Order: sequence, then structure tokens, then C-alpha cells
Amino acid sequence: MNNNLLKTACICFVFSYFLFSCNAASYNVVRFGARADGRTDSSQAFVRAWRAACASRSSSTVYIPRGVYMTKPVVFSGPCWSRILFRIDGTLVAPPNYWDMGNSGFWILFSKVSRLTVHGGVIDARGAKFWACRRSGSRCPPGVRSMSFLWSSNVVVSGLKSLYSQLIHLTVSNSNNILFEHLNVIAPSRSPNTDGIIIQSSTGVTIRNSLFRTGDDCIAVGPGSKNIWMEKIACGPGHGISIGSLGNSLNEAGVQNVTVTNAIFSKTQNGVRIKSWARDSKSYAKNVEFRNIVMRAVDNPIIIDQTYCPGNRCPRQTSGVEVSNVRYSNIKGTSTTVEAVKFECSVSRPCRGIQMRNIRLTTPNRATTSTCENARGWTSGLVWPRSCL
Repeated sequence: MNNNLLKTACICFVFSYFLFSCNAASYNVVRFGARADGRTDSSQAFVRAWRAACASRSSSTVYIPRGVYMTKPVVFSGPCWSRILFRIDGTLVAPPNYWDMGNSGFWILFSKVSRLTVHGGVIDARGAKFWACRRSGSRCPPGVRSMSFLWSSNVVVSGLKSLYSQLIHLTVSNSNNILFEHLNVIAPSRSPNTDGIIIQSSTGVTIRNSLFRTGDDCIAVGPGSKNIWMEKIACGPGHGISIGSLGNSLNEAGVQNVTVTNAIFSKTQNGVRIKSWARDSKSYAKNVEFRNIVMRAVDNPIIIDQTYCPGNRCPRQTSGVEVSNVRYSNIKGTSTTVEAVKFECSVSRPCRGIQMRNIRLTTPNRATTSTCENARGWTSGLVWPRSCL
């Protein structure tokens, strides 16, 4: 038998989408040359283990045992023959010199894979020196996203801890049927562009039972995404959960069927937000629901902003993005500003079908207000601050 191939002990892994049998082949990265010393580049050893698992005609495991493994940018590409469990018991760290991350924009990339489970482990991108470079105004590399899924399907990511990403922690693009659960995503509140998860051009993405402490959006849903479910999310610090920015281009795809439920926002810049550029576009955000949410000292708990125009790159324009059928229900807590609800919609494409039910947001020692511009909808139950719809 090949020395690189070990049969697993009789331990079965059962996940939401996959069953790994006790006879699955296990490819231990150490046997392919990885070293758990935190200094040796193990990226090629990881790739060799992945290729062996990818070529297996039966379900297999890529196993990263306990220890610290330094890896430069690495791509795990498919398609593969069978299901793969990518089991991380150790910690993956980025090179100490951020220039060694190159210009690809990725650190750990899964491309064109299907029937994959990534389970456990810690990934630490060591982003602090990179953020310092950006703040200093010096010449810096473009930075990398910590873990990305591109053109992939039927993927589960469970129990992962992502620390100090240079940029976005996790990205999903052009993919479908993706589940994230039991994540712990951490970066300092002032770290730039360290979003927790960004979803683009993807269908059927679920995020649940996870904690996000970031310097940007905890979760952002971008153009071309639909059937997105977020449940039992703790967000803060960070910029909240956002749909958008949308409408950056004329023919951009829209967003539809998004639900955020049973979430807690703590000291975030925003709570639940829909944001679009103030320029002509055929994009849209429709069939969105925010429910059963607690706000704790949030600057802007409920906000629709269709006036986004950084650097004044769209002077005297209005957003063409159509925002419709947005439901807010059972949302309570505190706002740090008196304007707890703000619907700043487009004069050329007013928001319509906004529904508010059982809302109670207060500002300590001050009267709380709501603001509506070009917003149409209705309320039911107790709504405070008093609705402006």
C-alpha cells in the first residue's frame, strides 16, 4: 500500500450534506512533507495531499493534524472524483512577511470543487502589519482574502476560526448550495476591509450559529445572489449585515430572497442595511426579511441608503436600484443615535412594499425618530419610533 495512504480508524463524520464512511482514505499532509513548526512553507505539501484525495475514487480526507503550519497562497482545485473532508485539527498561519502573499488576492482558495466539507481548525492571516502598511500610506501589496470558494457547490464549512485576515475573511462567488456554521471570525474593529463573509453571484448560501467581530461588514450580500439565509448570528464590532453595495454598474445583477433571523448586533456601525450607488442601474433588492433581531448600542439599527457615492463619483445622480418587499419584524434594542430608522430612498426609484411590525428601538435619554425619503409601505403592531412611512 502507498505510504502516503492511511485508512482511517472507525470514526464517521456526519454533516448536513455529507456522510463520510469509516473506510474513507485519509491523506495526512505531514506524510506529504508538511512541517508543523510554524516556519516551513507547507503549501506544496498541502497541494500534493489534496491532489491525491481529489483523484481518489472513494470518499477521502485531507488531514491537517495538530501543530502550526505556515503556508503561502495555495489553490485547491477540482473537479474531484468523490467527496472530500478537509479536516483541520491544527493552525494555518500566513508568512510573517506580508509581501510573500503575492498579488493573486487569495490565501486559501477552493476552486471548482463539489461535495466538500471543511471542518474545524484555525487560520491566522497575521494581518496587523499589512493594515499598518495601508494606514501609513506606503506602497503595499493588494492584500488577500483568507479563504475563498469560487465556482463551487455542495460545500460545508463548520467549526472554523478565522483570525486577522488582511482583507475579507471568507468569500463565496459563482457558487451554490454552501453552508457556513459554527464560525468564529475575528479582527479588530479598526482593521480596514476585514469583512466576515462576502457573497456574490451565488445561490443557496446559509450562515448560522456564528460569531463575527470585524472591522467592516459582518456579512455582505453582493450582486447576483439569491436564496440567502442567515440565522443565529452575533455581530459586533463591525458594520453590521449589508445587502450591497448594489448598482455600481448599469447591467448589474440583483439580489433576492434574503432572510436574517435571530441575530444580535452589539456596538456596530449599522444593524441591517441595504445600500446602493447613486447612479443609473438595472439592479434590484427584493423579497428581503429581517426578523427577531436585538440591537445593542447600534449607530444605525435600520437603514436603507440609496445615496452611496464615495469620492463624489456620481454627482447629481440618483440610484436606479429597485428596492421592494422588505419586511422588518420583532426588532428591539437601543440606538446610539436619535435616528434609529432611516429610509433614504431614490427619487427616481422609490422604495416600495416596506413592512414594519413590532419594532421597538430607543435611544437612552433622548427621543428616537425615523426618517423617510421616497419610501412607501405600511406598519402593524407596535412600531417605535413612530413610523414615517
